[in-house]
Amino acid sequence: QVQLVESGGGLVQPGGSLRLSCAASGFTFSSYPMSWYRQAPGEERELVASISSGGSRTTYADSVKGRFTISRDFAKNTVYLEMNSLKPDDTAVYYCKATGSRVVWGQGTQVTVSS
Repeated sequence: QVQLVESGGGLVQPGGSLRLSCAASGFTFSSYPMSWYRQAPGEERELVASISSGGSRTTYADSVKGRFTISRDFAKNTVYLEMNSLKPDDTAVYYCKATGSRVVWGQGTQVTVSS
């Protein structure tokens, strides 16, 4: 079964940190570029960060550069999003996506940044 399962979301205070995980199964993880997206209430889904299939290239939205880090672990078939210096504007549902011979989305995990 092809699937992506996100975890690690929650409630955090401004300035805090969270690490999101996305576990992949049912496809050849090492062949797929991976991305994190987010969608806030009433907003379009936006690309946050992406990583190449080999893990050597990463890109980030301007709004998260210097605060978020995307990485992948081939032994665990998992992609991560380390989020630091979180702001209320980072509040959203975060989704991971695999793009290759097929497109696979996870179910999302809620991140709420609030005092």
